[in-house]
Amino acid sequence: MENTEMNMMPRIGDLAPDFEAMTTQGKLKFSEYAKDNWVILFSHPADFTPVCTTEMSAFAQQEEDFKKYNTKLMGLSIDSIHSHIAWVNNVKKNLGITMKFPIIADLDMKVANLYGMIQPGEAETAAVRAVFFIDPQFKIRLIMYYPLNVGRNMDEIWRVLKALQTSDENKVALPLNWQPGDKVIVPPP
Repeated sequence: MENTEMNMMPRIGDLAPDFEAMTTQGKLKFSEYAKDNWVILFSHPADFTPVCTTEMSAFAQQEEDFKKYNTKLMGLSIDSIHSHIAWVNNVKKNLGITMKFPIIADLDMKVANLYGMIQPGEAETAAVRAVFFIDPQFKIRLIMYYPLNVGRNMDEIWRVLKALQTSDENKVALPLNWQPGDKVIVPPP
C-alpha cells in the first residue's frame, strides 16, 4: 500500500494507507482486517459527545446490515483506548447499543494524519467527520468530509455503498440521485 507521506491526503483511486493501531478490539493491522471486504473507515472528533454518539450508535445498529454487503466498519478518534472503552460501555449501559466494530485509539494522530482527517482550518487536535469507502482491492473509492458540528447522513452512506457495488458488479454509471432499483447508464461498447 502507498501514500505514506504525512501531509499528503489520500485521494479517490489511491490505495488505502496501511497501518497498525490499537483499537477497542485489540491491536489490528488494517490490511489484515480489511482483506477481501469493503471497509467504511470513519472518524469522529471526540468520545462522549452528542453528535458522535448519534453517529457511532447508528453505525453500530446497522453493522449486521453492512455485513450483508461484505462491508466492515472501523471508527477512529484521537482519544485514548481507555476513553473509547469507557464510552462504548457508557453507550451500551445508557442506550442499549453495542459498538462491536473496532474503534482506533489514535492519540498520536498517526492514522488521522495518514488519512487527512486532521484539517487545520477546522481543528488542530480533533479529527473531522471523515468517511472513506475502501474496496476489497484496498482502493479508496469515495471520501466524504463533514465539519465538526454537522453529523453525517446515513442514508447517503448506504446509497453510496450500494451505488459503488452496483457500478462494479454491472459495469455501469449511475445518474443523479440514483437509488437501488433505478435505471442505470450503460456505457457505449
